[in-house]
Amino acid sequence: MLAHVLGVFLDVVLPVFAIVGLGYAVGPRLGLDGRTLARVAYYVFVPAFAFHVISTSRVELAAVVRMTGYIVVAHLVFAACGFVLARALRRSREVTAVYVMVAVFGNVGNFGLALIRFRLGEEALAPATIYFIAIMTAAFVVCVAAAGWAKGGGMTALVSVLKTPALWAVPPALAVSAGGLTPPLWLARTTALLADAMIPTMLFALGMQLAGARDLKPSADAWIASAFRLLAAPALAVALAAPFGLGPVEQAAGILQAGMPAAVLVSIIAMEYEVAPTLATTTVFLSTLLSLPTLTFLLSVV
Repeated sequence: MLAHVLGVFLDVVLPVFAIVGLGYAVGPRLGLDGRTLARVAYYVFVPAFAFHVISTSRVELAAVVRMTGYIVVAHLVFAACGFVLARALRRSREVTAVYVMVAVFGNVGNFGLALIRFRLGEEALAPATIYFIAIMTAAFVVCVAAAGWAKGGGMTALVSVLKTPALWAVPPALAVSAGGLTPPLWLARTTALLADAMIPTMLFALGMQLAGARDLKPSADAWIASAFRLLAAPALAVALAAPFGLGPVEQAAGILQAGMPAAVLVSIIAMEYEVAPTLATTTVFLSTLLSLPTLTFLLSVV
């Protein structure tokens, strides 16, 4: 067992953290702008990756519906549990909103796709990408709603979900996949090249963004919220999977996506709405560090 865990750490987890560490160490010294790099990945590489992976896979529409239903239900449960936990601890509305955002928004792009690809193989990329897009959409809605609730405002910013680039890439990709169509060679090669750049770019950008949070001191709330995201969320994902009739690879990919550390977008949304931004940023940083052992274990048993 120990040899297996060590092998997972060296072969699956370490390569991912090595790229994050490289961005953490090198990015600031080179004066690079992590936000710009992340925006390029978000608006260019991510939609290209989504189109390439889904269009070249043969995923049945019924399977897409099952996976989407499973992962959305699971993350709504995460959000509800985060809310109940924070209120039970008698936290303020702003801190409660951060608990909800951390609970619902894992780093399913930077970490999730890379780790699942290394652990489960290329066949898992299609379900992992579908989960990634569904989680991004649902989590963004919940996070903005939570921030609006904390500030006593509305949810008008939810329309920005419809502007998510990866979301727009899904319908044509599904049409190509379901219809057995072959895109023009120039389009296939362009999206393939851009898709190959997505994972290393996002990991490097994550390291650069985390470098800006190195001086933050974790509070009790940061530890509790991180523990929920890394331990409770994947456990709940396991419990919720049975009714959806998922295949082994689909279920494993969903559980792994549920165990990722908090996404950097949690910090960005908290800053945008001025909802306990220091707590949000600290929790993103802490959960990323703590995910080194938790993800090693999760990847070993799933």
